[in-house]
Amino acid sequence: MNNLNTMNTRQKYALIAVAATTLLGLSGCSGMSTQDKNTAIGAGVGAVGGAVLTGGSTSGTVGGAAVGGIIGHEVSPDE
Repeated sequence: MNNLNTMNTRQKYALIAVAATTLLGLSGCSGMSTQDKNTAIGAGVGAVGGAVLTGGSTSGTVGGAAVGGIIGHEVSPDE
């Protein structure tokens, strides 16, 4: 039971770290185009979603970031 609590705590800290990194990274978006911002936001949301859905696995987080980035990129293409 102790290992389960330790794992849950690690997952919570990993999720907080991903969210904080995403927010800090987005603070430098003032010179970015709308498409670039949407790509970054999509990657951040996808990473968090992938981490949550896969229990914090690295491949789930990276896969979620990739899929989210692609979706965010395509939401509003440059004109």
